[in-house]
Amino acid sequence: MPPTTKEPPGSTAGCASISATRPQRRRIVIIGAGFGGLACARGLGKADVDVVVIDRRNHNLFQPLLYQVATAALSPADISEPVRRTLGRYPNIRVVMAQVTGIDTVGKRVTMEGTASIPYDQLVIATGSKYNYFGKDHWQNVASGLKTVHEARQIRHRLLLAFEQAELAKDDGTKRALLTSVIIGGGPTGVEMAGAISELGRFMVARDFRDLGPEHLRVVLIEAGPRLLAAFPETLSNYAKEHLSSIGVEVRTGQRVADVADGYVIVNGERLETGCIVWGAGVKASSAHRWLGLENPPGGRIPVGEHLNVTGFAQIYALGDTALALGTDGKPLPALAQVAKQQGEYLGRLLSKYATVPATAPPFRFRNRGNTAVIGRHAAVFDFGRWQMKGRLAWVLWAVIHVYLLINFEKRVLVSVQWIWRYITRQRGARLIDEDKGQSAEKIASAPVGN
Repeated sequence: MPPTTKEPPGSTAGCASISATRPQRRRIVIIGAGFGGLACARGLGKADVDVVVIDRRNHNLFQPLLYQVATAALSPADISEPVRRTLGRYPNIRVVMAQVTGIDTVGKRVTMEGTASIPYDQLVIATGSKYNYFGKDHWQNVASGLKTVHEARQIRHRLLLAFEQAELAKDDGTKRALLTSVIIGGGPTGVEMAGAISELGRFMVARDFRDLGPEHLRVVLIEAGPRLLAAFPETLSNYAKEHLSSIGVEVRTGQRVADVADGYVIVNGERLETGCIVWGAGVKASSAHRWLGLENPPGGRIPVGEHLNVTGFAQIYALGDTALALGTDGKPLPALAQVAKQQGEYLGRLLSKYATVPATAPPFRFRNRGNTAVIGRHAAVFDFGRWQMKGRLAWVLWAVIHVYLLINFEKRVLVSVQWIWRYITRQRGARLIDEDKGQSAEKIASAPVGN
């Protein structure tokens, strides 16, 4: 939740019912309602404390399945839920939708857009991360990442619109340009998007479009490093590359993007005309460190101790992608959902017991449940550390785990039914194009369509 991001602050009406003075019992304020923030709040749900959860959005989101929203396999409502509903069962928890602008560490208050502020006794910062454009933030306007529902819908809009415009185009060159999708970044997001776009495109061309053929489709996955899925063992990286190549994805490793603009990408001196660009080339922590006056901490992440306490600040804690926590090997813990969730659960238990955490309290220990990425139909990879899994069995295990991790039973049933139906029919039920202002696909198609 970067403080410099200018977004509508949302409703702060809920602040009126939250005392601006020091509460009678201990108040814990949590900034961020992602995996870590929600896990922490739930851990405090039955404790003898008052909890305030602040987020600039009114919903939580299961980000690992956001790529399926972008490729029309699921709807946003299938993987998201209002925060108030998630936490509504706990009478000691208040939810505030607002944009945080700073932290008064002396007065122990969280300030928000407007004049609102909320005092705290203990503060948890769980603001997550955002995509790293490596100093080229203007690229974000045409190369969306996958962190929010809005970004997923942007990608879906551009992708589906490109097919519709290609159907109207008169020459093959324009059709191929429109149906070229470029994914930048060969991590899990890039690999998952490349596989999903390839499968979606082949299905739609074969079934629903009369003037398009397989020869018009092109999916390009660009990775600056020497291999895909750099955090995985090399055997799994090689498997991912081989499978993507087998389903028509053009994998380019060791190549850096020089420029990104509306309708094209320049890589290695070559200009790739494209109807859809997806950014997945790494993330960086939110700018929450600035609220604490920290200048350029490593990776923008807030350094924390063994109890997730922020170094140098009493009663302030940080977790998830925004925290620089070290594992037992002395290396920073990865920015993964399972890390944030385990930290949130740990901190919820800890703060429910202690108004001041003693040095003798048990430290946080991360338990690795494995790292995974899905590559396509019947293809996924799992890294459990000492052993690995790939192929159909890994794909089934990936599906089971992701259904289990969804926010509630209703979502698990909805997603399971849709996946089964999609597996049998290969149909995508969320192929809706938003009524939005012009996108790159429209610009590419505008000249030849009338010829």
